[in-house]
Amino acid sequence: MPDTVESNLLRVLKGLPLEADEAEICDFSLEEQREVLESQGIQPQIDPNYKPIVKDTVTYVVACVLLNERKEVLMIQEAKQSCAGKWYLPAGRMEKGETIVDACKREVLEETGLEMECTTLLIVESAGGVWFRFVLTGTITGGTLKTPAQADKESLQAKWVGNINELALRASDIMPLVEKTRAYVEARAKSDPSWHQDKLPALRPHEMLLLRLVVVTKKKATNRVHILLSERNTWHLPTAQVNPGKSLHWTLRKFMMDIFGAEVPSHKPHGFLLVEHDPRENKDGACLTLLVSFRAPLEEVPIIGKYVWHEVSKNLGDKLLQRVVSRNSTFQFHVVQ
Repeated sequence: MPDTVESNLLRVLKGLPLEADEAEICDFSLEEQREVLESQGIQPQIDPNYKPIVKDTVTYVVACVLLNERKEVLMIQEAKQSCAGKWYLPAGRMEKGETIVDACKREVLEETGLEMECTTLLIVESAGGVWFRFVLTGTITGGTLKTPAQADKESLQAKWVGNINELALRASDIMPLVEKTRAYVEARAKSDPSWHQDKLPALRPHEMLLLRLVVVTKKKATNRVHILLSERNTWHLPTAQVNPGKSLHWTLRKFMMDIFGAEVPSHKPHGFLLVEHDPRENKDGACLTLLVSFRAPLEEVPIIGKYVWHEVSKNLGDKLLQRVVSRNSTFQFHVVQ
């Protein structure tokens, strides 16, 4: 029922996972993606039986940006032979059976000697459909900063740095991550309502890598907010399986074309409202819930297939519009080229 979808969407906005009956529904599977490409005369390079397996067929990376009261950034000096002596954020690959938060806390402890608690996810980056980096921040709760005398295979040392431009960095890709975190910390200090609230990845096991869409538009006749729903099996938010051989942009584009036809009206992906992942039950999949809005009104956005527009309550509509208007009200979505 649409009412159930609304309650589930309110859960998403609060950082809570969807109920189990909706969690694994997929409207655009890898098999269906193959069929679409074949119908267009394209030889698909898609394995419909792909299954995400950590450290085998999928790579999850965590990176943590931590600031102290002097706005200094916690940095580590690399020990790995390929980049020994260079500086970087505490970061590393998730291990089998780890949650995103647990992996972040472990990497910080191993590389800096400090204990921390995660407070929020800030950025999700992806390269292809099988590499994802989750960028979090948090607060220090204990431990002792690693000195050169404590150097090991994890890092040579750690220190708080005011200006990371003065360091020999392993890579400059962390600069935007630090800038985003500084802006977030300043906004939270000012209680800026345009930023998302603290929200961590939600615990929900998934077999597959999924891209779930919250597609928003307004109806010109009533000026009310509508969201897109799928009618397959039960009312739910449209969900596609992430193509492991392509970028998330590719999966999004093909899914939107499957829903709205080849001439999809102008639309904008804003960022993620929620990330769901939980390694329990030996499931290494994840679900990324992406907010998408149409500039055109509902009357100018034709639908094909088993999808319908649903008018949401004014309260929910206002919450969604606030996230559409403010660029910092969702987790940043960055596709690495």
